[in-house]
Amino acid sequence: MPKLSPAAQAVLDAYWTEADRLGRDVTDSELIAAVLRAVADEVTPHMFLKPQENLESRREAMVWGMDHQTQFTRQKIRSIASELGDYNV
Repeated sequence: MPKLSPAAQAVLDAYWTEADRLGRDVTDSELIAAVLRAVADEVTPHMFLKPQENLESRREAMVWGMDHQTQFTRQKIRSIASELGDYNV
């Protein structure tokens, strides 16, 4: 079996450890939610963004915008995970 990248291993670990973390049997949707949270954390790590104030250059504004979009994407993925985690079939 090929060795997984650290990011892929973190996602797989999140799947396998969710029941241990919650201390009970988990639903499929809770496992999917754990995987999505892990994907969000691996693909778009959390970063603290200061409000867009007094950016001195167009480049700074572009970087701020890209970082903001990254955090927006992360939050959307985690919102889906949260909704699935609360969903019981």
